[in-house]
Amino acid sequence: MVGNGSRRSTRRSMPSSHGKANHPLPRQEQELELRRTAEMVPISKKSDNLHLGLLGEHLNIHPSLEDTVANKIKNMMFTEQGLALNTICHFLEKHSKLWGKQEVSYGDASVQKLLEFLSLDPWRVADKAFLFYLYGLILRECLSVEQVQCHLASLLELSHEHSSQREGIALAVGLASTKHFEEVWALLEHLGRTKFLRSSVMSEDSQDEILKSSFLSAAILLTRSLQEEYGSQRYKFTQIPELIQCLLGILLKEPNSLTTFFRQKVILVISGLSHLPPRLKPMLKSQVLQTCLQSMYMLPSPEALKSGSPSLEQAPDVMVVYKKTERALDLLLQNFITENPSMDEICFLLQHTENWLKSDKSHERSRAVHSIFLLLQYVADSLKLAKEAVPSVLGHQIGLLTLLWRDKDEYIQQHSLRCVFLLMQLLFQQKGKLVESTEWSNMKPFESNAPREWEISLYYMVKTFKDNLTVAQHTQLTLTLVHSLGSSNYLRCDLAAQLTLMICEEPGFRREQVAEILQGLFQELPYIHSKSVQQTISHATMALGTQHTQEVVEVVLSLCQPSERWILLLWKALATNYRVARDAITLLYTKLKLRPPKGLLQSTYQARLVSLMALGTIYELLYTLEYRETVRWAFAGILMGLLTELYYLLEVGLVESIFDYQEDNLASKPLGPCRTCLEALKGLFWTNKYWEVFADMKLIQGWELLGQLETFTKGVTLLARIMTHYNCEIKAVLGQALVSLRSSEERDNIVGICIISEFLNSPDVSQHVSRKAMDKSLNLGLSNRNQMVQAMSLKGLGSTLIVPKKVTLLKSKLMELLENFLEPEFKDPVGLMEIMNHLLQCLGIQGIGIASLKIAQRLLGLFRDERAEVREGAIFLFGSVIYYGGKKFRLILKNMAFQAAVPLLFHIADPCPEVAMKAKFTLLRCAILLKWEFRKELFGKLAWGQGLGAENDIFVYLIESNIGSYQQFLSQALVYLDSPHKTLRLAAMKFIGGLLQDYFTDLCYHLKKDDVTILKNYLEALSYDTDSRARKFYLNYWNDVIELSHYVTS
Repeated sequence: MVGNGSRRSTRRSMPSSHGKANHPLPRQEQELELRRTAEMVPISKKSDNLHLGLLGEHLNIHPSLEDTVANKIKNMMFTEQGLALNTICHFLEKHSKLWGKQEVSYGDASVQKLLEFLSLDPWRVADKAFLFYLYGLILRECLSVEQVQCHLASLLELSHEHSSQREGIALAVGLASTKHFEEVWALLEHLGRTKFLRSSVMSEDSQDEILKSSFLSAAILLTRSLQEEYGSQRYKFTQIPELIQCLLGILLKEPNSLTTFFRQKVILVISGLSHLPPRLKPMLKSQVLQTCLQSMYMLPSPEALKSGSPSLEQAPDVMVVYKKTERALDLLLQNFITENPSMDEICFLLQHTENWLKSDKSHERSRAVHSIFLLLQYVADSLKLAKEAVPSVLGHQIGLLTLLWRDKDEYIQQHSLRCVFLLMQLLFQQKGKLVESTEWSNMKPFESNAPREWEISLYYMVKTFKDNLTVAQHTQLTLTLVHSLGSSNYLRCDLAAQLTLMICEEPGFRREQVAEILQGLFQELPYIHSKSVQQTISHATMALGTQHTQEVVEVVLSLCQPSERWILLLWKALATNYRVARDAITLLYTKLKLRPPKGLLQSTYQARLVSLMALGTIYELLYTLEYRETVRWAFAGILMGLLTELYYLLEVGLVESIFDYQEDNLASKPLGPCRTCLEALKGLFWTNKYWEVFADMKLIQGWELLGQLETFTKGVTLLARIMTHYNCEIKAVLGQALVSLRSSEERDNIVGICIISEFLNSPDVSQHVSRKAMDKSLNLGLSNRNQMVQAMSLKGLGSTLIVPKKVTLLKSKLMELLENFLEPEFKDPVGLMEIMNHLLQCLGIQGIGIASLKIAQRLLGLFRDERAEVREGAIFLFGSVIYYGGKKFRLILKNMAFQAAVPLLFHIADPCPEVAMKAKFTLLRCAILLKWEFRKELFGKLAWGQGLGAENDIFVYLIESNIGSYQQFLSQALVYLDSPHKTLRLAAMKFIGGLLQDYFTDLCYHLKKDDVTILKNYLEALSYDTDSRARKFYLNYWNDVIELSHYVTS
């Protein structure tokens, strides 16, 4: 059945899922259009004398006359047929130079006799077009294959200079092919490869409109002839790709306007040729689609086409040309899907429209959507798809169409929506599902502008996608939305964000989709500048993390280096849910355990990489505000994970450049694994309100101990001791340490026992674990294969917690040592102080009462000892003893700490570096005990400050934290003016000078007459000092002291 070829209305109701409509097949409509194009009036001004076209002219011959001529030709002998063909060919060749004239002034007797023999009018000898027709008729009726081949070759050797000559040759060939198809095609194939098609069409003269029109007319006639020949389906036309390439060449050179039907003709011919065997290869079919779609879609908008069309009387209406060309393109698409009615073919065709669906020009998007809609409508009405195909790219194409639901153009909005519905309907039919009317009724609110109804409709569509698309299709759909989040089109971007979030929040999101979706989100982040879209990505990541926390953590961990700033946005997203954040942190420090042995380190690089990526991520998250509370919750697990990871890295030798960094400028170059781990340990304390632990470790060089394998266990022990001192997460860390002690990993056992042995001295440890449980764990350590674990377990079994009776013995020994210590002169003061320090640690949970006061007083006197090792030991022990007096003596010990503040400040300038280091450590401990206002700032200057600026800041922190204590500070400073060490004397002079210069008024109110007298005496003594700096100090400040004496005296 042949239809009328008119475009069907696109504003119709959704197609029924029951039955197929009775529409003309695209091939039938295409054949009808080919006949019409052959009969069209040529558009070119330079058209030749075949005004109605060859085919149109000679189809008007009465059938009875043609039959009569054909019968007479059949009755001719073989030689007579050959002579007739030679006669016509010779005549046509002889008069080729006069071809431009319709008639000639002379005739040819032999041709006239031939016409009379065939009962034809002799005057037709002047009608060269008719002679081509007769030549083809004779060839058709010839029985000799050799004769057909010979005279076909002669025909094709005739001149092709004029378009009517080429049309005549095409007509004759077409007639001959109806009975000698294989011979005709074989000869055309041979000549096409050598000269005919390429030399005539692809030559430099291809811009000639007459040449183009003639070739196209010949191609139309040839295509019709091939389609009408029943046997053509049994022959393989290997020359078709060559012919199609020529046609595409014409199409590519068409101007970007519509003044002719060339586009329509070319597309129709290509559509007709595509039916012939063999089927077009995918690459050629793809080239056809790209060229035809581009030729049609890139035309100016309809308004521009109308305004730019020529005003010639003979020129066709531009919109008629446009609609016919558009219909030809639709027929081409329908032909392709009819040949292969499958979802794979639909996806293949739709793939070629993608760039146009994403075009910035509305009319290009509209044309693409219109073509897709008609194609899908045709499939839904007329075809039945194969059931086996489930291409994943279908999800991508649904996504592209879905993104047009908020297009500015209402036509695009409506038809993109209908395209998605049609695709889903085809999917339902392919699966054998019935599409209930209620399912589609949920979509009606799409036509409403109400935001609430729109959101509900989106929800139904998202649910439909999840329930009916395969995992791969659903993933491709989501990725298409994700990749549009960075679009410059706000409406498209906003819809993509809304749908992406809905999809991720939909319960039952598949686990296997997580990786690709998160990778897509991460890739888009650098291109997204909208805060609202960034928030949407965060919400989507959070939604995925809620359902599949482990997968999300693993994927985000693998995306890039932890220091990459974009990856931090995804980690922050997970922190918005406290439960997910906890699970994420737990997974991270658990993955630190993925440590291959040293021998397999290179061959298992991936496992090593996971461990190091987790390490780097933890390091970054420590300084991320959103994770502050989560890190505090997971403090113990992170601590144990980092300590064992550091031990592992030291064991396998990944220690490159661990100390080649300035601590206050870590961003100067990438950190190595060991350094990253060490900095993460520091950051764990610094960022969690345990900066005092960090500070103590820093000032006593404890972090350096952790950075070397030989001193690592000593560093862990020192860290645990300081944590005990500041009561830092004792319960949680102790629990983790006990678990580590039972681990099968030796390094876990070592780290665990180092911590446990020190925590036994905590006053709170008995509240967290019973003596029996601790005894059991330590006895388990005795059977450990590592000797160090055995030794430290034995040490723990001897602690005062396990053996309370030991307290009396230790106190007795301490009092015995104290008697020697209080003597004016005693042997080996350094050794004695070390023993006392050890005893204090063992008795920490018990306290030493009043003995602490006596020890502190004695130590203050030793600060000025001439022996550096004695000063070092005294200052270090003082930092511990002031904390061991218990609550009863805390106030007195604070007073002792106050008395030590200025001397400790001076000893920061001690000529012995070890003494200076211990002085910083003890000064900070005094500041913490006394709760100075600027103690954290003080630590910063003690740790990293340099030069006069740092000295001045420390001086200010001390004074400002103890307003009104000028008399005591001055008294402490004056004593050091007699120090034998020049650096200490200079420090005292700077301190006194600072008081006189910066706090002169305060001194006037707080000093007494005797204080000023003592100050004058010290300064007068300096005037006779051999040290020029002392005399200079006297000269600089003597007048200030005299002035001060006037104010105080008065």
